Amino acid sequence: LVVIVSAEEDPTLIRRAIDLGASGYIPKSTPLPQIADAVNKVLDGEQWLPGNINDAISQLENQQDKAFADKLAQLTPHQFKVLKMMADGLLNKQIAYELDISESTVKQHVSAVLRKLEVINRTKAGVLFKQMMNNEESH
Repeated sequence: LVVIVSAEEDPTLIRRAIDLGASGYIPKSTPLPQIADAVNKVLDGEQWLPGNINDAISQLENQQDKAFADKLAQLTPHQFKVLKMMADGLLNKQIAYELDISESTVKQHVSAVLRKLEVINRTKAGVLFKQMMNNEESH
């Protein structure tokens, strides 16, 4: 279990800490009784974040989802299919076979997808795509 106690209350930093495995994030400005409650919740296996931070993180995630959705909207239908197949773990050769196009065309689509989504590799593109789809399903 990891609980972070910090003077920093930036929602982006807190979200990152939670994403990296922290069970709780307690700002130093939190009143003492609430700190005790937070520690007990974490010891009981729950995650703890201050209420105002939960709202800020949700808003931040919504903004990030919207920014990624805007980038997705730039993709052509073929590029979107290629991205979906990349996210499913298919290799270029497999994608070419499934879509009945050349491997060279797949590589061109992959390059365009990475450029439009502003990511450096297909793994990152696939992860972001899967997260986006999971977020859509949970809303």
